[in-house]
Amino acid sequence: MVLRLPAALAAASLAATLALTAPSMTAGPGGVSGAAPELPRPIALTPGPAAAVAASLVPGAPVAAALVPHAPPIAAVATPAAAAAASPRVTEIRIDKSEHTLDLVADGTIVRSYRVALGPGGSGPKLYEGDRRTPVGTYRVAGRIKGLFHQFLVVSYPNEEDRRRFAELRRRGEVPPGRGVGHGIGIHGVGGGGGGAQHAGVRTHKDSDWTLGCIALDDDEIDEVARRTPDGAKIVITD
Repeated sequence: MVLRLPAALAAASLAATLALTAPSMTAGPGGVSGAAPELPRPIALTPGPAAAVAASLVPGAPVAAALVPHAPPIAAVATPAAAAAASPRVTEIRIDKSEHTLDLVADGTIVRSYRVALGPGGSGPKLYEGDRRTPVGTYRVAGRIKGLFHQFLVVSYPNEEDRRRFAELRRRGEVPPGRGVGHGIGIHGVGGGGGGAQHAGVRTHKDSDWTLGCIALDDDEIDEVARRTPDGAKIVITD
C-alpha cells in the first residue's frame, strides 16, 4: 500500500530533499556541468497543521518561518513569595479601637485592612497594669517573637505620655496597690490558645474582645502583617 502525504507536506519534504542533495545544473560547452549548489527557494505553506508537521518531520525543511505560527508567550505566574516581594513596604499601622480595625499604610495609602479583637477594658488610654485596656497613642514596632500567640509584634508601650499619666494617677491614689504602668502589649495571632473562640457561642476569636490589652488577628493575617512591616514602623492607636 502506498501512503500519500498531504500536498503541503509532500512539497515541504521535496524541497528539503532538493536543498540537501541536488546541485543546480547548468549547460556548458561540455554539456551539463556541476556548479555551486543553489538552494531552492523556500516553499511558503499556508499557516496551519500541515506547515507545522512539515517543519517538525523534515529537519531543515525550508518552510517560511514567518508563516509558521509561533506559540504565544507563557504569562508569568506570580508565586506567593514574588507577590510579597512586590507588595509595598508598610510604613505605618493604624488601629481604630471603636471600629475594631487594623490598617496597613504604605507612604500614606492604606494597602490592607483587617478586623481585630482587642482588650475588653473599653475606650480611652491604658491606665495601669491589669486594666485590660488596649492603649491609645503613637508607638513603634519594637521587635517580634515567633511562637508567642503564633507570632507577636511588640508594641513600644508605654511611651512617655503613658508614663506621665500613670505617675499622676498613682500620685492621686488612683492606681490599685502593686500595679505598674503595664507592659507586654503586642499585635499577635491566636496560636494554640484559641482566643475568644473558647467561649460558648463564639464563632471566631474576633467575635469578642478577649486580650489583656493586645490587638489580635488570625494567624495567617499576623504572618502577613509581620512579613510586610519592618521593626521601627509607626503604630497609631485611636479610640
